[in-house]
Amino acid sequence: MRSSAFLLLFFSPLSFPVLAAAQISPSVAAGPAPNPLPVTQKQESVSAQVSEAEASIANTDWKSAEATLDSWLAAHPHDARALFDAGYVADVQNRSADAESLYKRAIQSDPDNFDARLLLGVLLAREGKLPEARPQLERATQLDPGQGGPELKARAWRALARIDSSTDPAAASNDLLQALKLSPETPDDTLLAADLAVKTGDLAAAESEYRRVLAKDPNSEPANAGLAHLLIRKKQYPEAEILLRAALKHDPDDPALTAQLAAVLAAQDKAEALPLLEKLYDAHPADSAITRMLAEVKADAGDFAGSDGLYVKLLAVSPHDPELLVGHGQNLLRQMKYAPAFDVFEEATQLDPANADAWSGLAFTASKTDRPSVALHALTMRSQLEPENSFTYWLWALSYDSLHQKAQAVAYYHHFLDTAAGKFPNQEWQARERLKILEK
Repeated sequence: MRSSAFLLLFFSPLSFPVLAAAQISPSVAAGPAPNPLPVTQKQESVSAQVSEAEASIANTDWKSAEATLDSWLAAHPHDARALFDAGYVADVQNRSADAESLYKRAIQSDPDNFDARLLLGVLLAREGKLPEARPQLERATQLDPGQGGPELKARAWRALARIDSSTDPAAASNDLLQALKLSPETPDDTLLAADLAVKTGDLAAAESEYRRVLAKDPNSEPANAGLAHLLIRKKQYPEAEILLRAALKHDPDDPALTAQLAAVLAAQDKAEALPLLEKLYDAHPADSAITRMLAEVKADAGDFAGSDGLYVKLLAVSPHDPELLVGHGQNLLRQMKYAPAFDVFEEATQLDPANADAWSGLAFTASKTDRPSVALHALTMRSQLEPENSFTYWLWALSYDSLHQKAQAVAYYHHFLDTAAGKFPNQEWQARERLKILEK
């Protein structure tokens, strides 16, 4: 068997994309990387031509390696080792389709080829083909990795943990445990453990894991972002702000940290949030999350037209997103464009009947466009989702009053006055005047 020390040299370029909700999952290839060459075959079975190709691979001479392997495979199309080597050469050159095909051919020739299973699984995961990647990696955990032994098998378990983390946190935790039985814990393992704790709702454990990473590496962007995410969830905004400002001193252009700081500032109604988001948006105009945040902050700042322009842009890409429709409708409403706002809220309620804000918007715009029956229906639907408040009591009263349903209107005008408590002087005056007439 070939030396796995040589094998460890070449695996590091192969990683797959972020899978965690907090966008912190590390690459599969964290730590020392396994060699791309098969470890399960006996050295004496390798031809001089394949050995020559592997020497070229060791020197990162992909062109020579590819030419040698192509020549050999033309006469020996079922040589699993050569097929794997050719797959790796394609993989490191970002020719994913060729690499996938060659890895699969290597597995067809040798179903117990650990390296082909592992790197095919990683490649598929990197491309987002998680259902296809998982069985390859699961099979790799059951195979003999050869001279690389525990270190290589631990990589297969870690790769499997990354995949399972998106659908089955309990299984992912077990995968990670299996990896830790075979090799020492890495910072990426700790970050994954934190991510899994978040997904299972154990925020205290997640915070502990993030702080463990930061104790060793205060500048860890994933740990800072993850901990900030938790602090934001717990509404500990001042602490989150301190953490994020410190992290941004070391990486001032990091978009994720900047977006989090903007969110924290917006939650505290700090004016700094708007220019920070505008700068971030200028640098990343195609990022939908940043665009949505800026739209919300602009609306909060009273720039309803500017906010709505961003919602329209987002809806051009995602026209059936009920949250975007609600944001768009609210901006139209604030600009007193009640008729188009009514249409937008009506569509939002059809797409998401559990959206209380959509029903509130529909009730208000229905009232403004003389549709009292629609307003009452919207209020009825909303009442199943959220408690009543002064605003909804007012709409109930107006709608019943418009329909000449005197008893109901009187009851809701009184509910409104009982809860308004001087906060809506104009409407309270109108309610009292209507009650003088209705209660005669």
